[in-house]
Amino acid sequence: MPEAWLRGPIDGVAPVLQPVAHALTQVADEAAAILAGFPDDALWTRPAGLAPVGFHLQHMAGVIDRLFTYAEGRALSPEQFAALDTEAGPRGPGVTTVSLVNALARAVGAAIERLRRVDSSTVLEARAVGRAGLPSTVLGLLAHAAEHSQRHLGQLLVTARVVREGSG
Repeated sequence: MPEAWLRGPIDGVAPVLQPVAHALTQVADEAAAILAGFPDDALWTRPAGLAPVGFHLQHMAGVIDRLFTYAEGRALSPEQFAALDTEAGPRGPGVTTVSLVNALARAVGAAIERLRRVDSSTVLEARAVGRAGLPSTVLGLLAHAAEHSQRHLGQLLVTARVVREGSG
């Protein structure tokens, strides 16, 4: 299957936002492929002090949600802050590779739905980021959600490979 950006437009997403939709779709696709068969007991392994695979999965899902919230002109909810505080470790018993990959896929699916609701005439509108209210725009936040997720996907790929080869 070709990469997401070569599959054509994603229905209902404005042309200016297609690169964001494609990049996020690629993140979900590659995470699922990279982690097929990845052992659950290795999710929180930190080879050479690297951030664990589980962190990257939870962080990507969370950062997408948080940055889209800012792009929508809203502040983060207490639930979003609580999720941020727990990204570094398992969020309870029964966390599996499949459950985290599925959570990322759901976050990407929700982001695509949110992209469908973005009025393309608003993409250059100013938005405040974080408690400090740092300046950005709707497009800046959406593009950063995609870029940041791609960066973590690359880190996840390396960590997963190191963990697999170290245990194989």
